[in-house]
Amino acid sequence: MADEGAVEPSAGRELVTRGIPEPEQVVRNWQEGVDLCSGIYRHLTEYVPPVHCSGSEAKSPEEEQAYQILLRTLEWFLFGEAPAVGFAKLEQNNSSSQLCGRVFKGGETTYSCRDCAIDPTCVLCVDCFQNSVHRNHRYKMNSSYGGGFCDCGDIEAWKTGPACKKHEHGASEDSANPANQLPVGVTERAQQLFTVIFKYIVDMLIWTEDKELPLGLQPREKMDSYFCVLFNDEQHSFDHVIYSLQRSLGCSQREAQNYTTLIDKEGRRAVKHGTLNSCQETKQEVFNITNSVFQSPLRVEILHSTVVSHQTFALRLLSWLNQVISYSAGLRQIFCEVVLNQEPGSDQPCLISKLMLSDAKLWKGARKIFHELIVCSLLMETEYKRLFAIEFVTHYKQLQLEFVEDDHDRNVSVTAQSVQIFTVPTLARHLIEEHDALKIIIETIIELLSEHMDNGKLHFQSYSHDKLFRKQMVLYDLKYVLISKPPLWTDRQREHFLEGFKTFLRLLKSMQNMEPVSRQIGQHLEIEPEWEPAFTIQMLLKCILSMIQEWCASDEQVLLRAYKECHRVLSQCSNECSQRNARKQPNTLTMCGHSISLKRYLVSRESVSIHLPLSRLLAGLHVHLNRSGAIDKLEQFVPSSELQVERLMDYPLRCLVLMSQVSADMWRRNGFSLVNQVFCYRNVKWREEMFDKDIIMLQIAASMMDPNRFLMFVLNRFELFEVFSKPPVPRNKDVIQQTNVLIEELLHLIIIVVGERYVPGVGHVMKDDVTLREVIHLLCIEPMPHSELAKSLPENENNETGLENVIHQVATFKKPGLSGHGVYELKPECLKHFNLFFYHYYKSQQTKAEEEQKKRKKQSNSDEALPPPAPPQFFSTFAKIVNILNCDIFMLILRTVLQRAVDSAGQLWSEAMIQKTLHLICMALQEEQRQLEGVVAEEDVAFDVYLKATRIGSSAVNAESILSLLEKLKSVHQLDAQKDMIIWTLQMFEAVKKLREKSSSCSATETDTQRASETIQDKDKAERKRKAEAAKLYRQKIMAQMSAMQKNFIESNKHLYEKATEAMRQGTIITEKDSSIPTAEDSGVVLGPKQGGTAAEKIILTCILCQEEQEVKTDEMAMVLAACVQRSTALTKNRSRIITNLGDNYDPIIMHPDLGCGTHVGSCGHVMHATCWQKYFEAVQSSTRNRIHAELSFDLENGEFLCPLCKALCNTVIPVIPLQAHSLDSKNAETIAQILTLSRWLENVSARITGLNITGSKEEESNQIQESPVAWKNPVEFRSILSFGVQSPIKYSKTIVEMLLLFATAVYRVGLKVAPNEADARVPLIAWSACAFTIQSTENNLNDGGKVLFGSLPDRQGISLKAVLQFAASQRVVASPKVIQKHLIRLLSVFVPHLDVEDTWSILDIDFFHLLVSLVLAFPSLYWEETVELQPSDISCAFNNLYLFHLVTMAHIVQILFTSTTDCPMEQDGEESEEAHSATELYETLREYTSRSLESTPRGWYLWNCVKCGITPFLRCSALFFNYLLGVPPPEELSKDSSEGQFEALCYYLALPTNLFKLFHEHKDTVYPLLQRWCSDPSVQNFLKGERMAVRYPRERNQLMELPEDYSCILNQGCQYRCSRSSDDETKNLALCMFCGAMLCSQSQCCRQEVNGEEFGACAAHAVNCGSGLGMFLRIRECQVLLLAGKNRGCFIPAPYLDDYGETDQLLKRGNPLQLCAERYKKLQQLWQQHRILEEITRNQDANQIVFGFEWQQF
Repeated sequence: MADEGAVEPSAGRELVTRGIPEPEQVVRNWQEGVDLCSGIYRHLTEYVPPVHCSGSEAKSPEEEQAYQILLRTLEWFLFGEAPAVGFAKLEQNNSSSQLCGRVFKGGETTYSCRDCAIDPTCVLCVDCFQNSVHRNHRYKMNSSYGGGFCDCGDIEAWKTGPACKKHEHGASEDSANPANQLPVGVTERAQQLFTVIFKYIVDMLIWTEDKELPLGLQPREKMDSYFCVLFNDEQHSFDHVIYSLQRSLGCSQREAQNYTTLIDKEGRRAVKHGTLNSCQETKQEVFNITNSVFQSPLRVEILHSTVVSHQTFALRLLSWLNQVISYSAGLRQIFCEVVLNQEPGSDQPCLISKLMLSDAKLWKGARKIFHELIVCSLLMETEYKRLFAIEFVTHYKQLQLEFVEDDHDRNVSVTAQSVQIFTVPTLARHLIEEHDALKIIIETIIELLSEHMDNGKLHFQSYSHDKLFRKQMVLYDLKYVLISKPPLWTDRQREHFLEGFKTFLRLLKSMQNMEPVSRQIGQHLEIEPEWEPAFTIQMLLKCILSMIQEWCASDEQVLLRAYKECHRVLSQCSNECSQRNARKQPNTLTMCGHSISLKRYLVSRESVSIHLPLSRLLAGLHVHLNRSGAIDKLEQFVPSSELQVERLMDYPLRCLVLMSQVSADMWRRNGFSLVNQVFCYRNVKWREEMFDKDIIMLQIAASMMDPNRFLMFVLNRFELFEVFSKPPVPRNKDVIQQTNVLIEELLHLIIIVVGERYVPGVGHVMKDDVTLREVIHLLCIEPMPHSELAKSLPENENNETGLENVIHQVATFKKPGLSGHGVYELKPECLKHFNLFFYHYYKSQQTKAEEEQKKRKKQSNSDEALPPPAPPQFFSTFAKIVNILNCDIFMLILRTVLQRAVDSAGQLWSEAMIQKTLHLICMALQEEQRQLEGVVAEEDVAFDVYLKATRIGSSAVNAESILSLLEKLKSVHQLDAQKDMIIWTLQMFEAVKKLREKSSSCSATETDTQRASETIQDKDKAERKRKAEAAKLYRQKIMAQMSAMQKNFIESNKHLYEKATEAMRQGTIITEKDSSIPTAEDSGVVLGPKQGGTAAEKIILTCILCQEEQEVKTDEMAMVLAACVQRSTALTKNRSRIITNLGDNYDPIIMHPDLGCGTHVGSCGHVMHATCWQKYFEAVQSSTRNRIHAELSFDLENGEFLCPLCKALCNTVIPVIPLQAHSLDSKNAETIAQILTLSRWLENVSARITGLNITGSKEEESNQIQESPVAWKNPVEFRSILSFGVQSPIKYSKTIVEMLLLFATAVYRVGLKVAPNEADARVPLIAWSACAFTIQSTENNLNDGGKVLFGSLPDRQGISLKAVLQFAASQRVVASPKVIQKHLIRLLSVFVPHLDVEDTWSILDIDFFHLLVSLVLAFPSLYWEETVELQPSDISCAFNNLYLFHLVTMAHIVQILFTSTTDCPMEQDGEESEEAHSATELYETLREYTSRSLESTPRGWYLWNCVKCGITPFLRCSALFFNYLLGVPPPEELSKDSSEGQFEALCYYLALPTNLFKLFHEHKDTVYPLLQRWCSDPSVQNFLKGERMAVRYPRERNQLMELPEDYSCILNQGCQYRCSRSSDDETKNLALCMFCGAMLCSQSQCCRQEVNGEEFGACAAHAVNCGSGLGMFLRIRECQVLLLAGKNRGCFIPAPYLDDYGETDQLLKRGNPLQLCAERYKKLQQLWQQHRILEEITRNQDANQIVFGFEWQQF
């Protein structure tokens, strides 16, 4: 930063605060003066404080104090007394308003009621929603973009429940004038003050002179003090601005970030304060740095310091005004009058309009405050809202034009206020009727789009995406203003609406036939034309067109006049096109005795446009005419002679022909642009006003034209006239294929025109019937979730589909499982409504639906025919459409298609063609059947399809009849799939024949027809059944033969089969007992003299890489398990404790009982040869090294890789080591047990340790004996521990040793977060700790899952746990025995007295299971001699393990009694047992040793219960540890799913008495001195005095944060949260830590932290301590869970909340109410507790490569 950053001297600052006179004196001077405005201006000129240039958001204390004094002066003038008194009077007189009016911040949660809201823009704030009736309705949740306000209390916004409980008793606007309730004199003073103050605000904010002030504000002397002000824009990125500021200002990155954040938030910021020259230099430097060919430079202006000061104070005044008028509705009304008042005789707009017209020139901060003032003042009063709306509409066009040129978002533009104005029904209709709002809005659209005009048509081939997006915003305003139709029309309303309608037709005329396309022949299109803008506008116009039609339909006169005007404009467009084609001569076409004269036009040769909004609007209006009955009066407005239906249908028909030709691959050289347009044309977002309306226009034409003429017209446009009028001529294969597809499309179009009647006004159906049919056909494709169904249905103007009204009539809901979503399945009774050629099906959907329906029919053993369902009746005006099915041309088409299928080999026809032909024949016969059934005499029916189809020569001379051709089709083998449909069609012929032959008794005829039909069906079913039985017998015969062959193979290869079966059962691992070694008797005890024997374990593994089997032996090649080592905090509840167990200086010998952070080892269980793995890892390194820009989900530098088989993330491998045989001689064991007591054992251990500490010299030995004669009696005692049995240690092969070192180094590196160092003395310590922590984690998961201790672990966990234990027991290979001996001596200092160690640990600070594991695994090091490698024998190990376990158990019992026996209940639970008496006795002893610091003795039964509950997890972990270490099978009770006898079985297995306190009695002489030592520890004394905390037992099981059932509770919690680090009240992007419940500001500058010299986002920084780098956060606004692992890994998964339809809602796109899913929440819990977060992230990143674009450390 430059040195001139603080030009103002300190004396100047003192003058600011001390030089301002008292407010009373200033007010008195103002009142005595002649002109109040001049007085206030002079005062502000002198005392407005200067601002200071800094990167801080907070103002300096002096500046803030000066503001307060100035504002207090204004308040004195307003009230004429002390402001505190004046405000108190206002509050006393003011009544609460009925309107809420809370202004939303960006990201704030809003709620909309789908049942009661007038439109989706009507929303409630959190507080109002919680206290409203809508809480129990169908509501939607959304995040506000900012700027809107709560509609609570607005009766026009809600159908019911307009106000919440808080506002329902507020004052209505019909009550007395609030201004009259103001204290005397306040009204007059308020008018004067508001006028002057708001004029000052307007003058300063719209002031354009950079270096001067307006008259009346100019200072006495002008100083050379300027600011270099940087303005916000939406073009430059954050990083670019930060970089530019660093270079131009020479500031630090942190300062540049602060400046950039404030500029983005406020819109501008002074970045330099100095002289004019220095500021100009900075401006030029910023320009040079940011100016480039691709981007404009940053906007920098140099403003005089006084200008900046006054503008800053003007903003403060705006906020002050907002605050003042919030106290009183009277002051609010006075303010509204002032700002809306226009000076008489002046052509200048009112003050609010002045500021509004300058909105685009204001910076973001000024705009926000200004808009908030508008909302809180003008929009809170109905009358002033109307007046403001008039001003807004008056300047609407200018505001929108300026907005388009602006580069700020719409939510900070005054044009966004349109939603607050145009969505009020009465106000919108008033603006249309009195102020031509509709016309003004549409004219604005036309003017904005005028630059895209080309010869009167829109053309978007070169455009700015951002500007076009801004222009499209006006279409939303048009939609808003049309939301509510007039309940009662007036003549004035009609005229003004029709004026707007005519203007709208001008817009549509510019779109009619815009952007036509021509078929590319020979050469592919070089440049793809732009197509998206036109379709985007069409999409926005869809709802507008529908709403305009609804407006027209609500009044007959408006509808007829609108139809006439639309027809006139459309005729003009048609005439213009006709004039361009005037040279073309009409061509007369003849077919079947019918002729038509048409001008030649070929879609494949000439241009054609998809955009026909005028034609489609006319079609929609025609349907409304028909539906309302006004069609009868149409002749008066549009005579039939002028209607010219052939010209009306021509353009929609051309568009449909284009679609057909694209399907036939005739336009493939036109590129993807046309393909995308064709897709959109039929897509649900556009089809209502495109494809559907084109079909309606064809139906209108078909209802008014001769059917033969209609079909000839269609044939001509399809370019198929000659195909059906002349014999086929030889053509190439492509042309034949194209012709066949065109014929298929033609037949499909006829099916649609005749059969699609589900449009209210075309057929006798209601709106729900239409939705019902859509849903049925969607569910015929496959079962679908609610969201997919909703996306596949068209939305109305309120974004509703009507799905909920009909879904339960046709479908049943199937709930979701742990993953996936709930789906709706179609009810069987609705299948009869299925139409294979449903016109909204894409081809892929049609194929899928056909397969699904045929599959269902096959499963029910019925025929696979899919006949057309019975359609509803046409309206009378459309009834003539069915004559198409009975005309001569139609018969010719059918006969020609069938004839070609019978005669040719398949080139000139296709199966789809025949399928559609059969469908049409059935439709025709159904219509004839319906007419025959509705009359008495056959002569009354003119529909004679049956007669024409059965008569020879009906369509051509001597032509074969259609019926006979159908009979021949049955023998065409290419049509076997359609045979059922052919038979069904023939049955229809038979049924119609019977009807035509009916006698006077209709019932008899019906019976005969039914019998005939049933006879044919019975024969067909019998034949089908016979074939099914034959196929079944054949399959059984084949299966029997295969089974016999399989048995023979198994018998001849029995040994292979057994091995394979075992491999399948246990994965890739085969474990056998070696029969050559006799097993010891299974005692079910794992420790001590009664320890059970185990045989040597024989492990045969299959390498997943080379697929070779190998028996694992200690002296052969190593086999390894893919493994993942990671730090974990999953077992601790203490989240406030800072993680310190890492780094070069940390000593990991003791684990704290809160298990703050441990090292966990997991494995997928897949095995490889060590050499195979090394080759695989090297290959992965080599392949990724060559891919420079490769993004990987694993970090090779940290040794990470993906398991070759399951792709799980791994970072090391564990060598597999088999268990060795263990057996004890029971007699020797009993003898030794009598000799080797605990006290003797401790003496031997103490002597051994003392001896090991002697270097070997006689002098030192002598000194040692003198110093410690008790511990060191003679050298014989030194080796006394060896006398109970020793043996040689196991020898490991070279590869096993290498893998042990590799794994040990990985555990050390990850566990301590240090560089690899295999020589570090802490390597064995962290290995033992990882082993203990992994076992504790496993036990925790088993307990949480309610699973038994043994037998329920998955194979992969059991295998990896055994491998980890064997690794931990082999540390003598990794570290020298000397190092391990030193660790052991330190560990034993807890129990063995007189050891010369510096460590002193309190038993309150030790996790005793970690201590047990370390002691047991380190203890064999005592047997090592310098010259001979020894290890204890099996019997020595049995006693060593027993006594170590007993000592640790007793210490843990004392720990539990100290920490977990408070809050004892007074009443006794049953009689005192032996355990209870023993517990009381021990507790009294502890009280004595602690000098009675322990509380008075609780009940014995309570003490025993505390010990039993507290020690059970320790015993369970110990059982797992010794079982996997020694392999002794546990008692059956520990494998049973029953809690009874579990504790006793654990004690038995671990060689403990059931009464644990007997240990203290048996070893009283040895243990009681230890008790004294433990009790005298200062930490214990401090705890008992309440001066420190300790962990209680049993440790509370760790769980994720408890989440509320309703997701809205979390949203509301997020809305109420205020970040302590942020000075503003903007809503943050909050994230909830699911580990500890902390609320964090994700991706926000306020909560960024520096971690190890790098900047981290709040979540990433929090995860470092809370989860040791792992994190699970619920992103509240997005409703998704963020998983983090370090700074480079992360992913998003759905939150455990589902809506009523069993679906998640990431990003709250649907906004449905969400409820907590317990199963999915539990799944997240398991993901954390089972240490699978890292694995989940890796799998997610592999599946979704796009996530690599995220900078995870920024979250």
